[in-house]
Amino acid sequence: MEHKERTYSTKELFRRFFPYYRPYGAVVAKDLACAALTTLAELTLPMIIRYLTNTGMNDLASLTVGTVLRLALLYLTLRLIDTLAAYYMAYQGHVMGTYIETDMRKDAYAHLQKLSFTYYNNTKIGQIMGRITNDLFDVTEFAHHCPEEFFIAFIKAAVSFVILAGISLPLTALVFLVVPFMTYFSMKQNFRMRGAFAKQRNQTGELNARIEDSLLGQKVVKAFTNEDLEIRKFGKENAAFFEMKRNTYRYMASFQITVRLFEGLMYLVLLVAGGLFLVNGQIRPGDLVAYVMYVTTMIATIRRIIEFAEQFQRGMTGIERFLQIMDADIEIFDEPDARELTAPEGRIEFRDVSFAYPDDHNIVLRHLNLTIEPGEKVAIVGPSGGGKTTICNLIPRFYDVSEGTILLDGTDIREFTLKSLRGSIGMVQQDVYLFSGTVYDNIVYGRPGASMEEVKEAARRAGADTFIDTLPHGYGTYIGERGVKLSGGQKQRISIARIFLKNPPIIILDEATSALDNESEYEVAKSLSKLAEGRTTLTIAHRLSSIVHSDRILVLTDDGIEEEGSHAQLMEKKGMYYQFYTRANEVR
Repeated sequence: MEHKERTYSTKELFRRFFPYYRPYGAVVAKDLACAALTTLAELTLPMIIRYLTNTGMNDLASLTVGTVLRLALLYLTLRLIDTLAAYYMAYQGHVMGTYIETDMRKDAYAHLQKLSFTYYNNTKIGQIMGRITNDLFDVTEFAHHCPEEFFIAFIKAAVSFVILAGISLPLTALVFLVVPFMTYFSMKQNFRMRGAFAKQRNQTGELNARIEDSLLGQKVVKAFTNEDLEIRKFGKENAAFFEMKRNTYRYMASFQITVRLFEGLMYLVLLVAGGLFLVNGQIRPGDLVAYVMYVTTMIATIRRIIEFAEQFQRGMTGIERFLQIMDADIEIFDEPDARELTAPEGRIEFRDVSFAYPDDHNIVLRHLNLTIEPGEKVAIVGPSGGGKTTICNLIPRFYDVSEGTILLDGTDIREFTLKSLRGSIGMVQQDVYLFSGTVYDNIVYGRPGASMEEVKEAARRAGADTFIDTLPHGYGTYIGERGVKLSGGQKQRISIARIFLKNPPIIILDEATSALDNESEYEVAKSLSKLAEGRTTLTIAHRLSSIVHSDRILVLTDDGIEEEGSHAQLMEKKGMYYQFYTRANEVR
């Protein structure tokens, strides 16, 4: 189940996007000033031609070489100004757009860091990647061109109307009568384009998600010889993407044809009405030539806006998809009066805790009561779905409880800042995630800024130094994406070294050895035993042999904690734990 995406009006998109211009107000002002300057030459030329034509037809003797040269010099000066202004717009304008794109991507990424697991459980990574990369690429062009294109169009339309009305108000009224109809039908087609672009971007995200899912799962694909199946799945998404693009181009073609039709209608009105006005002596030949040039300038401006329309709609779609990230609810956050957690003792208490996952409302825990004393080593076992991993996720507030309270040293964990709470907890999970980079990069992630000596000491305590020293470049060895160049045991020991470097007072081990072979499990178990010394430790385990030395073992089922005690006590009781342990030994 994915989040239902919100849609935004054009007014709302502009209102939310406008603040990104504020830091660059001076650049925007200069860019618009240059945009105004670029129109000078274009708007002045028809007046020069009008003057030459009318003067030449009425009083050719008064038209001297000096006059022509002065007019030529004026036009040359205007063209030089136009060239310099256009350079500023093309360079600084695009740089400003890139700054805005960078600011938006920074904000989106920062917001993504604050979102809870619920959001990521329901949103494909391919969709998120598309929103903060490709979608924002189009925002660069939009941010630069949107103000200047509309500003230039406004200047040309306004100045042209004033000049044309001064030449012949009746003819101007007839020509401009076409504009409202052109605007109405063009906007109608434009809104269809925006909807098509939104669907196309969403399908792009689906295509990215399909590629990512298939490539990350290549081992499984090849193990089951399902290459043909993946090709068919990709083909289906690719075909859907093709259909989306085809619909987009159909709307674009309709939009362009609509505008071209009205352009032709404007020329037709000018041809008929202008010709009749000329025959009746209501307009001079030079005036009609200037008229045609100004109308041509206006139509060229309209065409430029048409060409920008695709870019405009891509930009608006990019802004909309950006806002859909920014408006995703931050479900786990610091309370206004949250305080720093300092030097925790490590006493954890679940007081009447109930929990249901927010997305599917599946109730996992019901009125759970549990206390773990400072430095105590507690293990939790039980059937799948009983809530073992959920307990691990609730302590660092990956999710918030639905009912009840979790306390740390007698204080509700929601009263602490997330950073200080999670900074006091170290987690080792079954599915180890290592980042693309070197061994050193992944260990120092536990405490950025730690020295090489500290990193090596952490690796030594985790029992990882022996195999690291045998790698081609030691701690500088590149381990591949997600650590694919290392074995499961090696990855796990690096993750433990990372926790040693972090040095938290509370440790959560979530099935940390269940995916390892016997030899790797033995080595990792030794590392975990060292890690747990002097710390409050909560262990979730499928391999019961790894928890026999725990201070206390809890058997958790759908009905809550069924049994509790040491390994010896529970074995003597011959209840559920005894059955689990006996069966595990029979299997082994």
